[in-house]
Amino acid sequence: MSENTRSSEYPIDPQFLNRWSPRAFTGEAIPEETLLSFVDAARWAPSAYNSQPWRFLYARRDTPNWERFLSLLNEFNRSWAQHASALVIVIAKTHFTPPGGKEEVPALWNVFDTGSAWGNFALQASLSGWHTHGMAGFDKELTRTELKVPEGYDVLTAVVVGRLGDKASLPEGLQARETPSPRKPVKELAAEGDFSL
Repeated sequence: MSENTRSSEYPIDPQFLNRWSPRAFTGEAIPEETLLSFVDAARWAPSAYNSQPWRFLYARRDTPNWERFLSLLNEFNRSWAQHASALVIVIAKTHFTPPGGKEEVPALWNVFDTGSAWGNFALQASLSGWHTHGMAGFDKELTRTELKVPEGYDVLTAVVVGRLGDKASLPEGLQARETPSPRKPVKELAAEGDFSL
C-alpha cells in the first residue's frame, strides 16, 4: 500500500482516516464469528422508528456459496474480488410497521438507514484489522433471483471483505489506484443556512 496521506480539517478519531477500500487481498479465510461481529456493529446503527431495515447475505471463501456469490459480480470486480475472504450483499426492507400501527407502510428512509449500518460494518472491520470495499458493479436482478430475495427488499450493494494484500498482485492499471483516496474539503460539503455549495 502507498502511504496514507489523508488528513482531517478538524479533530476526528483516526479510524475515519485509516478506513479505506483496497482491491488487493490476501485470500485468507475469515472466521464466521469475525464476519458476524461486523454485522453486530452494523445492527447498532440508528434507524427511523427503530425499523432496522438492513439485511446482510454473505458467503465466505472456500464455502459452498462462494462461487455463487462471486458470479454475481461484473467481470472487472470479479477479477480482484476473487482474492477476498468474504462477499456480502447488503439489502434494505422497503416497508415497516410503525409503532402502534397494524399495517406496513413504505420505509422512506430505508436506504439512508442501511447506509448507516454499512458504515458501522466497514468501521468495525477496519478496527478489527480487515478491509472492506463496497461495489455497485454486480447484477442486482441476478442477485435477487439467485439468492431468493423476495419482493419488498431493495438489493443495494455488494461488499468485499478481506485482509490487505500486496498491490503487486493487481493488474498494473489498478496498482496506482491502490491507495487511500482523498476527500473533498468540508467547505464543499456543508453550509450553514441555505444551500450555497
